[in-house]
Amino acid sequence: MNWELAAFILYFIVVLGIGLYYFFKTRSSGNSESEYFLGGRQMGPWVTAMSAQASDMSAWLLMGLPGSVLALGLGQIWLGIGLLLGTSANWIFVAKRLRKFSKAADDSITLPQYLQNRFHAKNHVLSVLCAAVILVAFTLYVASGFVAGTKVFTTLIPGMNPHVAMIIFAAIILLYTFLGGYKAVCLTDFFQGMLMLIAVIAVPIITVATTKLDPTALNAVYTNAADNTVYAFTSNPFKTTWQEAVSGLAWGLGYCGMPHILVRFMSIEKPSMIKKSATVAIVWCTIALTGVILIAYLGRMVMGEQLLTNGKQELVFIYMIRRYFPAFVSGLLLSAIIAASMSTADSQLLVASSSFTEDIYKPLIHKNASEKELLWMGRLTVLVVSVIAYFIASARGSGAAAVMDIVENAWGLFGAAFGPVILLSLYWKRFNEVGAISGILGGALCDVIWYNFLTKPTGVYELLPAFFFGMLCAVIGTLLSKEPDEHVVEIFEKATAKDNDD
Repeated sequence: MNWELAAFILYFIVVLGIGLYYFFKTRSSGNSESEYFLGGRQMGPWVTAMSAQASDMSAWLLMGLPGSVLALGLGQIWLGIGLLLGTSANWIFVAKRLRKFSKAADDSITLPQYLQNRFHAKNHVLSVLCAAVILVAFTLYVASGFVAGTKVFTTLIPGMNPHVAMIIFAAIILLYTFLGGYKAVCLTDFFQGMLMLIAVIAVPIITVATTKLDPTALNAVYTNAADNTVYAFTSNPFKTTWQEAVSGLAWGLGYCGMPHILVRFMSIEKPSMIKKSATVAIVWCTIALTGVILIAYLGRMVMGEQLLTNGKQELVFIYMIRRYFPAFVSGLLLSAIIAASMSTADSQLLVASSSFTEDIYKPLIHKNASEKELLWMGRLTVLVVSVIAYFIASARGSGAAAVMDIVENAWGLFGAAFGPVILLSLYWKRFNEVGAISGILGGALCDVIWYNFLTKPTGVYELLPAFFFGMLCAVIGTLLSKEPDEHVVEIFEKATAKDNDD
């Protein structure tokens, strides 16, 4: 019997069971838009923290990042440092305020709805603009998860058709997201976040405990036999170009604009619970990033030649697990890569669905839609986004480079379009609707233009210039337009009241 595959199947049964449980539970007890898309704001601090981090750290954590470090050295860790700093800042400066502001702004349940209500907008330009950006970027992001999931399937089952593997992977995510909604997504994310953490801790410990390591192997230079790419390891993280370091750190700026992470802050039961969630999340992120960097570092000494000469550096985590663990345990730990992909894709599917349903369909297409109709429209949107993401993933390739490429595109667009606007909405009383629209448009356009024309010549990740350009546009747009009305000011003052724990 293939015990590795058996463990894999067991993992999928568990996550599908969670989706079915919440589907039948909500059918018997009644459901609502807030319940399906935001869990009724009833999520506890541990589930909120683990769900946020699991949905954040997609397949790049266990494939893209360790593959880059294995091939090129510790200079690649600047991206991890940037993400750790960004995660910490997001929990410290954004989480609690966003929970309070979203509640004060007419109990908003989506990010576009929050901005619409926050500025008491009289038309739907702002919410539709936000929803459009979310739909485009999340479709790309979900595609990256499909790519990574397919890679694991075809590695686990040699000879399996990649298109079949991708369809199976997509179908599993689709089913439990489609059926269970936000609570199912959060519970599976909690479970998957724990699995990811166990995996990245176990592999380095077992490797050091059971293997005689040869540090001189780090100095070896390997050549990919297929394309003659040369891989030399850099042991000093400071021996890298300023563009690589700055671009890595710039990733941290993206956090305050990530809808699938921000919605976690909005769903927690009370603002006072954020402190505990923040501690759990930051510790999780620190351990996870340190663990995957150690896996790459140790993997270079253990099997650098085996992987790099065949261009398989993105599979270091898979190969290390199979080397050191028995088949059933190996299957469970390999499920961590699937968990990384699924926990991000499910969250993004749900946010994309809620944005279309709440911010486009309900206000513009069918204003009098019943709650039942909106729920099924949300489920239909999950299906449509999944199908489009499948075709994008099929066209972009299946390697770690394709995963990182798609993630970079989506992360940069979100961070530039929403990051400055969210920060200003939480901290600047004068900020208004015109400023928000200006910031979203300016940040998004700068991101697209820089990516297409200036990334290669400058070597700078497009998020960095686009974020600050979006901030500048938001400030200028605000100062050139009239001050917000009394209702907008009242929302700000209610949300920032010290005794507010609603």
